[in-house]
Amino acid sequence: MIASLFLGEGRGFYSRFWWWDIVLHTIAGGLFSAVGFLLAYGTNGIVRIRESTMVPGFVALFAIMFSLGMSVIWEIFEFGMDRLFDTNMQRAMLNDPSGLTDTMWDLIMNALGALMVSVLGWRCVKYAKQGVFLKDWIDTFIERNPRLFKKSR
Repeated sequence: MIASLFLGEGRGFYSRFWWWDIVLHTIAGGLFSAVGFLLAYGTNGIVRIRESTMVPGFVALFAIMFSLGMSVIWEIFEFGMDRLFDTNMQRAMLNDPSGLTDTMWDLIMNALGALMVSVLGWRCVKYAKQGVFLKDWIDTFIERNPRLFKKSR
């Protein structure tokens, strides 16, 4: 949000760098997917990834769906800002003055970012016992934030 509102809108990065919106939406999709991945674990009381009995495909699907849901909420926010405060968050692009093309590309880039992170998350869960570089990072995050994760039975 900071990169979008303050740098993109406030500092004019959207008009100075044609790729700014693409990068932001791809990163946001990935970050929301990572949050969805951690939520799947937190709500199931998993303490460490290697102790997990969750199905890797479910975790990846949940992460993607969470990310897509958050992306849709962001696009609704952009639409509301444009209508209520006459901003230009949904920009005209490719000869489409309505902003629909911008919205669709935003959602596509969010989906690509979510897919990349979800595939990494799937690998992390599927091969947790063999050791994946993300496993240690996620285990450390869970251990440092005990209030977010209940101990497993």
